[in-house]
Amino acid sequence: MVVKEIQEYAQIRTKARAYLCYILSRNISKHIEGGIEQVIRNIDSLQKALPQAEVIYVLDGKGEQLIDNVSENDTLKGFGKGADRSNRAYYYRTMSEHRCILTDPYPSLVSNHLVVTSTFPIYDTEGKLLYIICVDINLRDILRMVHPSSIDSGFGTLSKVTYAAFCVALFAVALLFFFKGLASFMGFGFDISKIEINEMFQATILLTLSLAIIDLVKAIFEEEVLGYEKRDGRGGHQTMIRFLGSIIIALSIEALMLVFKFAITDPSHLLPAVYLIGGVTSLIIGLSIYLKFSRESVDKENSCKNN
Repeated sequence: MVVKEIQEYAQIRTKARAYLCYILSRNISKHIEGGIEQVIRNIDSLQKALPQAEVIYVLDGKGEQLIDNVSENDTLKGFGKGADRSNRAYYYRTMSEHRCILTDPYPSLVSNHLVVTSTFPIYDTEGKLLYIICVDINLRDILRMVHPSSIDSGFGTLSKVTYAAFCVALFAVALLFFFKGLASFMGFGFDISKIEINEMFQATILLTLSLAIIDLVKAIFEEEVLGYEKRDGRGGHQTMIRFLGSIIIALSIEALMLVFKFAITDPSHLLPAVYLIGGVTSLIIGLSIYLKFSRESVDKENSCKNN
């Protein structure tokens, strides 16, 4: 579920940064005159306030680690002093932005887990950078802190099982439509003269419905069961779009079949087919409006994040 967790983190990153920077500012003074000893005392306080932290360490202005890793995990603490962290992205961002920052998820060299790092710069009274407090937090832990993931809840597990069961049922229905559609015209064999137009219309509708349902099952299974929250590039969820798309495709085929059928058998009934085409057109317009507003919402959200 790594992809799902990264997507969740992208959604709550602003809140996570605000929360971590608040905790850091409450436990660490931005201007320290007592040297590294005072910093270490502040780290002890920070560790109590942030027990989810995987590792806490301190860098100097050049990116060199000044103390060994501080951690509740015995396998992660007691080493790292003297390591050069100047090539790390969080060091460059802290130096350039001069503020508390929060990184994207990346593989930790210490624990080999996906972690995020929050940094907090400390200056002297003259504004010179003295230290950078770094806090590594496991990706799953930051999600639990700021936005508890449905992955960890009992209801989330039940929801996945339920969606999986519906996917299996819908797939079975799609197979029934498929085999029924095949049977509608395969029964005629190779004798073209015996083929009836109505049977061909029915087979086309059944096969199209089968394809639309399978496409919908694929979207639901990937998004709700596997946790791949896909978007169409314009902000709309794939499940919603494919659900509406399945309805539009089925109705479009039905309208087309009715037009051909009534044009051949009874032209006086063409008007209901025209009404159905109008309904399909309304659905297409509605879907277009949904995509437009979804795109505008995503653009605004990205603009706010960039600012």
